[in-house]
Parts: sequence; structure tokens; C-alpha cells
Amino acid sequence: MTKGTILIVDDEEKLRQLMSRILELEGYQIIQAQNIKSAISHLEQNQNIDLVLSDVKLPDGNGLEQINNYKKINTNCEVILLTAYGTINDGVKAMKLGAFDYITKGTHDEQLILAIEKAMSKVVMHRRIFDLENKLEIKFNFDNIIGNSRPINETKKMALKVAGTDSTILIEGETGSGKELFAQSIHNSSNRKNNSFIAINCCAIPHELLESELFGHKKGAFTGAINDKKGLFEEAHEGTLFLDEIGDMNHDLQAKLLRIIETQVFTRIGETNPKKVNVRIIAATNKNLEAECEKGSFRFDLYYRLSAFKIYVPALRNRIEDIEQLTNYFISVYSEKIKKKIIGYDSDFLKILKQYYWKGNIRELRNILERTIILSENDILDSSLLPSEIKNNNLNLKPENNSLDYIESEHIRKVLNSTNGNKPETAKILNIGLTTLYRKIQEFNL
Repeated sequence: MTKGTILIVDDEEKLRQLMSRILELEGYQIIQAQNIKSAISHLEQNQNIDLVLSDVKLPDGNGLEQINNYKKINTNCEVILLTAYGTINDGVKAMKLGAFDYITKGTHDEQLILAIEKAMSKVVMHRRIFDLENKLEIKFNFDNIIGNSRPINETKKMALKVAGTDSTILIEGETGSGKELFAQSIHNSSNRKNNSFIAINCCAIPHELLESELFGHKKGAFTGAINDKKGLFEEAHEGTLFLDEIGDMNHDLQAKLLRIIETQVFTRIGETNPKKVNVRIIAATNKNLEAECEKGSFRFDLYYRLSAFKIYVPALRNRIEDIEQLTNYFISVYSEKIKKKIIGYDSDFLKILKQYYWKGNIRELRNILERTIILSENDILDSSLLPSEIKNNNLNLKPENNSLDYIESEHIRKVLNSTNGNKPETAKILNIGLTTLYRKIQEFNL
């Protein structure tokens, strides 16, 4: 296995051959070019070139002036320039143009090899970062949100339409339904995807600490503030801040959040100088924020600002046709994690999963499948391994199939799906008041 690929560009054949021999003994793969034209041709044909080792004076141009061209063709490669008559000014110019190093010919081999090793380390690091970013984007984009049911496809379409804007978004849905996954996918499909995506659960941090987490503080601003601290709004500058469980934020913070959404200006605790940021806000809730506004626990003005664009993530029970695909995915993931070879499940396994109510949604399905794989002693998952509440269908969680309540709940669910969770439109179609609809949703756990 080679340590990397180096393109040597020099019109002196004997020098090229000598450097090639030295570097091949060090474990590098070498490509040779006698001029700029040949070098560019090699770069265009081979994207695996890690380093260009080029003379400055070449028959068809100046190597110093080609640095930008080389790096445009292959953005991952580094450039080291070699010259017979090095000057400080030329060295400074080379670095400004993007060269990794500027070395005088005749330098000891050890010095050249050390410079090459440093350049190669930088190339490897950049490639690792690039690979990680690609993996993250693959993991959290809309194509990788599992499911092809009508409700989830409609939600994906809505999210994709708003992703390319800077609009504030409110994502509604039950706990475990995948709200954060949608937020990450929106970020990774936006023009902010190369900047930070920062998530915080507003109900996981005490109210008195949440303000400091969001806005930061100055040293000495309160007991325990022993250093200056950047808040998440600063950390998310030019990126996206995801505020999960926004319905649990207290009134004072709601007012400050409304101000920063409208002005993109905030002040750290203990400071007087305001700071300007550019942050996109995506909020999520499993609560009925409109009902919370009616109760006085959430600000109407903040709700209206957040809900300018709403996305509703459907509950798993409302996208039963996706359960098989999700099951196969989680079995694949946890089989590899737990180091068990699972090739399938018995005939009743999927049937039982599809009949269950899934109050905890995808998170509950994932946890049940991980547990089942741990317990399994065979390569086929046996339905007997499922917990009793799954096998017994937990019928007490939903109305009986023949009851009027069941018929009513199913009709409301279907209309909700058809409007992609738009409650005012659903209430209009059902010819009932919005308050009545919210009561029915809560009563039937829709």
C-alpha cells in the first residue's frame, strides 16, 4: 500500500528520475510530467494525486502562477514548489497563492521528505473531514428518511420545499416520531449545510440555566460564571439552531427568543453590548402550542412567528405501511452492532408489529427490535420474543374496532393525513370547531 501519489513536474529528466527514485523508496507512487501542459493532463485524468511537486521555471510557463489551476482541478491536492534560486519574496508569494511549501533545489533529501510528509498529513486530514461530512449528509437527508407511505412522503415534500429558504420552521409531532431527523435533513438540504447544526432540548435543561446555554454569559455575571461563555446562538452563527420541545420554554425566555428571531440580535448575560448573528431557527414540539397559548403558558406572538411554516411528522400508527421497511432497517443496524446474524423473522412477527399502537413511535419500535435481537438465540426473530404488551396489542390504548369512537377516530386520522396535519383545514373539512378538533386529537391520541 502506497503512502500517497505525487506528481513531479520538472523539465530536467535526470532530476525527475532521481527524485522519483528517492520518493518511491519512501513508499510513494510517482507520476512524472515535463511541463505544465502534461501536469494538467495528469491532474484531470487522475483525481487520486495527493501532491504536486513542481519546478517554478518550466518550458511553457511559471509554476508559481499554476498553483491555483492545479488546485482548481484537484481541490484535495497540495502543491510544493521547487526553485534553483529561492527568494523570501517568492516564498511569501507562493504561500499566499496556496502553496504548502517553497523549497530551494539542492536541499537535503531529509528536509524535502519531511515537507512532503507534512503535506500528505494535511491531505489525509482533509479527506477524512470530507468523508465524514459526506456520511453525515447521507445519513441526514430526505432520501434516507425511511418510508414511502403517503403521509411521510407528503411531509418530506413539504420539508424539502422550505429547506432552501431561511424561514423559521415549527415541526409538530409526537415524541419519537422523527422531528429532529427532519430538522437535520432540512439543514443538510439548505445553503447552510456546511455550517453548524446545533440542537438543544429545552425541557432537558433547568430554566435558570437555559438562558445561559442559549445566549452565553460574561465572567462573574452570576455565581458559578467563572469564565466567559459563548451561547448556542453564537455557536450556530451562519448555521441552524434546533430548539426541541420548545413548548417547555418559560415566558421570559420566550420573549427573548421572539426578539432574536425578529432582529437576529441578542445580549449575553452580564453584558450590555448586543451581538449580531445569522441563525436559522427550527423549533419542534409534541405539545399543542395553540392550546398552550389559550392556557397562557405559551406566547401567542412567538407561536405565530414560529408557525409561519409548520411541518407535521405523522405518528407511526398513521403510516403502518412503513413498518416493514423500518423493521428491516433496524434489524440490519442492530444485527451488526450486537454482532448477531439475523436473516429474517417468523410469519407472525411483522403482523404483530403492524397491529400495535406504537405510542412511542419509531423510537419505541427501534428499542423493541434491539431488545428482541439481544434475546434471540437464532438467526430468525421469533414473535415469542416480543414483549407481552406488543403481543397483546395494548388494546386499552385505542378504541375498540367496532365502536363509534373507533370509527370517529379513524375518520379524523384520515382527514388529518389528507391535509398533512393542517388542523384548521381539517376542522373545516370535518365541519367542527378547532378547539373541538384539538380535544378529539387528545382524546383519541391521534
